[in-house]
Amino acid sequence: MPLEDGDLARPRGRQVNGEVSGTPRLRGMGDPSLRGTTAPAGSRTEVMAEGWEPGPALGDGNVTPGGAPQQAGQHEEALMTELSELVQKVVKSSSWWERHGVDISILACSFLLLPAGFLCLRSAQAIPFLAGVLTLGVVHHTLTVKGSHLASHNALTESKSWGKVWAIFFIELCSAFTVEQATYNHVKIHHGYTNVIGLGDSSTWKLPFLNRYVYMFIAPLAVPILTPLVALDLLRNVEWKAALRTLCCMFLGFYCHYWLLLHVSDFQSPWSALLCMLLTRSLLAHPYIHVNIFQHIGLPMFAADRKPKRIHLMSLGVLNLPRNALLDWSFGHSLISCHVEHHLFPSLSDNMCLKIKPIVSQYLKQKKLPYNEDTYSSRLRLFLQRYEELMVHAPPITELVGIQ
Repeated sequence: MPLEDGDLARPRGRQVNGEVSGTPRLRGMGDPSLRGTTAPAGSRTEVMAEGWEPGPALGDGNVTPGGAPQQAGQHEEALMTELSELVQKVVKSSSWWERHGVDISILACSFLLLPAGFLCLRSAQAIPFLAGVLTLGVVHHTLTVKGSHLASHNALTESKSWGKVWAIFFIELCSAFTVEQATYNHVKIHHGYTNVIGLGDSSTWKLPFLNRYVYMFIAPLAVPILTPLVALDLLRNVEWKAALRTLCCMFLGFYCHYWLLLHVSDFQSPWSALLCMLLTRSLLAHPYIHVNIFQHIGLPMFAADRKPKRIHLMSLGVLNLPRNALLDWSFGHSLISCHVEHHLFPSLSDNMCLKIKPIVSQYLKQKKLPYNEDTYSSRLRLFLQRYEELMVHAPPITELVGIQ
């Protein structure tokens, strides 16, 4: 019996608010050769264009058993095309300020706040000192999360040359990571194969040997230490010139922060400066980890050889959180309240994702496609209650019954 438009995927269990309740029986893990894919040496991944889709080798068209996969695929492509045309009209009618200026201004304001943050740390009084820690912590995450994320998608500028410069600045100098690996793992893999087991299933965020409370509340404090260590390990997969550039940028970023704490903030010992660096760089590490797992894990997962087309893959496997002033500023709309929009149109800036949000949500709901939304507190309770199922065991694969 043909399904209605809303009956897109049926896990072996009950789906409520985009979450699968019950544990489906695993039906295989797809092509094993695709698991653990790493960027080839010297790879220079281009930023994914709107509507980009992985090739047919992964079996995109084979999602309707016993039906007409070709017709279903054409219908899905038509939906994506129609939505893209609606969004493109908004983009073309938007000014440069809306497309790029708003987000560039937020990053510029963050830079302007740096002197105030370092000077506040000179105070021996608690309130100014804590204000300095808060300021530097928010600025650090704005540059390293929002800035790096936008730069990885070339969403800060329409020039590829300047986009490369901004990517090196925000990803390598500010975030202590390598551009080639960051863009490959995030843009090519996570965005190209969102919620596909063994590829873009967010498994890099899982540490199954940790219990739920350590992972959710203690482990995030180690993010500033683990990030450069992981980056150093990944340098083996890039050209020596890129590795040398990354090492220089990482050292320069760390040393500038350390030098400013000693000579501007007037810290008396190297250890106190390093401790302050750790404190400011881990200030928003908890929501950073939480956001990365809340918006994908717990939603339908797919085998590499049996995944839906782009519009269904993103509507099923991505979730929006409510707007939050602090996280919107430091992480960006595309990582918080407009994550669905970002995955559908990854080259758009945070402000443009916010602008197209009513169009995308209305279109998906009109076509009876999922538009997953949930609160931060609700997702936190879910992960604490179902930590073993979601973060330790292998995620269940959603059984695609048919897509009309």
